[in-house]
Amino acid sequence: MARPNRSAERQQDAISTLAATFAELGYRRTTTAVLAKRCGLTEVALYRLWPDKQAMFVAAIEFVGQHTERVWDEVAAGKAGGSAAERILGHEGKHLGEYGFHRILFAGFSETDEPAIRDALRTVYERLLRRIARHVGEHRGPDSQKGLPAAMATAWALLGLGTATNLGRELGLLGDRARRELFAAIGAHLLDGR
Repeated sequence: MARPNRSAERQQDAISTLAATFAELGYRRTTTAVLAKRCGLTEVALYRLWPDKQAMFVAAIEFVGQHTERVWDEVAAGKAGGSAAERILGHEGKHLGEYGFHRILFAGFSETDEPAIRDALRTVYERLLRRIARHVGEHRGPDSQKGLPAAMATAWALLGLGTATNLGRELGLLGDRARRELFAAIGAHLLDGR
């Protein structure tokens, strides 16, 4: 009797370690030897799960998107603290960048000449933008759009705010308190124009 294929399960077990390693070391400095060691696998076993380092990096990008969506869904489903958009904004103001996963996306931007990496980044950002825009639209309601940018434009601005505050953190230009205050003030303005 043939053994069941457990590749998908093993990939699931290894992906958070891959993501953490790429977040720490970046794409170019990460080697498959380091990835295998941190995952508790041999390189041969790692290559059975993904065909090459680029595929591992693409999987890490997809993991970051899925992780973010999962967290936002949990926060949005909460009952306290205003609309789903306000709850997500408050959560991100406190927790944005704490896992360093943004570094994977940042590293991916220098690799967009590789179609698989570019496509993975594009897919992640499209999904995040649609999700943000939907929450912004629900927050504002059908009658409150007057004088405010469209929900998708606001989604782009909020995503840009997150990117800018992560850059501020990485460069030591924003401490945690300043980052939270900046995120709260600009985020509220973008949501409601206040």
